[in-house]
Amino acid sequence: MQYLVSVINDSTDRASADEMTAINAFNDRLQADGHWVFAGGLGAPASATVVDNRGAEAIFSDGPFLESKEYLVGFWILEAPDLDVVLKLAEAGSKACNRKLEVRPFL
Repeated sequence: MQYLVSVINDSTDRASADEMTAINAFNDRLQADGHWVFAGGLGAPASATVVDNRGAEAIFSDGPFLESKEYLVGFWILEAPDLDVVLKLAEAGSKACNRKLEVRPFL
């Protein structure tokens, strides 16, 4: 089963050099153990564009859809046999990137 593991932070600061070293080591372990599907960091919320084409014509708005104290700053898509396994992986990932993570299964 695949899971989206979202990285959440309360600032738009990028990972420090030490955090990047830990994240890269964590990514290497994910790949070696067969859990890695894809991962990426995201630009700051101010770089977002919201597209709403539910009406007669599309509306494009600058900035994030929601105002929030926390931001989605990156993600992993992981393969794991069950929630218990991915939660253990997320525990290690949270430690590596020094940020909160949210785990959600794909439908």
